[in-house]
Amino acid sequence: MKTYEYHHIVNFEETNLVGNVYYANYVRWQGRCREMFLKDNAPDIITELAQGLALVTVSVSCDYLSELFAFDQVIIKMTLAEVKQNRITMLFEYWRTTDQEEELVAKGKQEAACMKRQGEKTVPIPIPESLKKALEKYQ
Repeated sequence: MKTYEYHHIVNFEETNLVGNVYYANYVRWQGRCREMFLKDNAPDIITELAQGLALVTVSVSCDYLSELFAFDQVIIKMTLAEVKQNRITMLFEYWRTTDQEEELVAKGKQEAACMKRQGEKTVPIPIPESLKKALEKYQ
């Protein structure tokens, strides 16, 4: 299965008083990975977001297997789990990398719905064609 990879180096801002990465940052990195996927694979969707398209996060989760610390190098690997109607489910794996090895430190999942802003409400819409094509590469 093909994965989209986002490379990240942990900084002090992302750690807590104990020195490990604060749990909420893993979810932030899911969002960052998703954004970079759009930039690299479906840049027109970014324009559509400014014109009323909304990729609404419906659910998000993360299971933590090992701690990360400042200056750890992490690869977040995103794969497509499911496309159903206007919803996209993505899986995330967080890998600490060194010159010698990779260690799986967390796993996540996120579901997003394609919506359109109409006045003060949002309504479901089909997944835009360019996004569908971009996602096909990762099935």
